[in-house]
Amino acid sequence: MKFFSIDSPLYKFMQRLTDVLILNILWLLFSLPIVTIGCSTAAAFSVAMKFVDESEGHIWNDFITGFKANWKQGLPLGLISIVAVIAVYLDFTIADQVENSLPFMIVGFLTAFFLLFCLLYVFPLIVRYENTIPKSLKNSFRLGMKHIGRTFLLLIVVALELLLIFWNEITLFVGLLIGPACIIYTISGTAMHIFRETEKDPGAVSNPEKLHEHDGQ
Repeated sequence: MKFFSIDSPLYKFMQRLTDVLILNILWLLFSLPIVTIGCSTAAAFSVAMKFVDESEGHIWNDFITGFKANWKQGLPLGLISIVAVIAVYLDFTIADQVENSLPFMIVGFLTAFFLLFCLLYVFPLIVRYENTIPKSLKNSFRLGMKHIGRTFLLLIVVALELLLIFWNEITLFVGLLIGPACIIYTISGTAMHIFRETEKDPGAVSNPEKLHEHDGQ
């Protein structure tokens, strides 16, 4: 029956769902020491971006290769991400406890916005391009600002995914199995689309000034 053939939409969906499940398990296992979460996230993005390009090979081999290739940048970026989340959380916690909370709330929202845009595309960037961590963070921010509409749409989709994951105990269990990989896959799709547009201008990704000037919309 065509409905169950290898070319059917159902078969392709189930195959991709299985790939995401395997990727999520690998991400969870390699993130267990916590300090390696950045390395495993970079590795997961290296696989997810191949999903988007439909050029993936063996998930396990691709993940290990991505882990080894990006651990030097993934490790510090993971720690930076953890510190950033803690800093924003502490700011809003303080704001909730003090009488005049408005200044803390403003600082918290501005800090969260800046950090979110710095980190949103940084892992896809280090996977796809050779660059320093500071330049990758700067490029992530500039890409996010340059493609502000697309980026906000991406954030809405990710927020909906998180809402669905934490909806109840059942969705939380399912979310634990595929949630992080789904979010990584979602970000990879937008990132790859932006990268392809940006790459029309040679050197734009390696040169922050060109990223700033490139239209790309």
